[in-house]
Amino acid sequence: MEETVSFEENMKKLEEIAVELEKGDLDLDTSVSKFEEGMKISKQCSEILEKAEKKITMLIKGNNGELAEENFVQEEE
Repeated sequence: MEETVSFEENMKKLEEIAVELEKGDLDLDTSVSKFEEGMKISKQCSEILEKAEKKITMLIKGNNGELAEENFVQEEE
């Protein structure tokens, strides 16, 4: 079972990776590995934000401009 990491935890990890890379103390292989890890985390953050945006959009699209909640069904890609 895959552990779910929150958006905030992912952002903290991204900041840590950025600081490590900015120091310039890592060898090339480690830098590339850290960059790849950062890109993976960045993608996860984007997916989390996209899901939140879809949910907010559905909440806003109510009848007569009123706030209404609809069931959120994630589309498979």
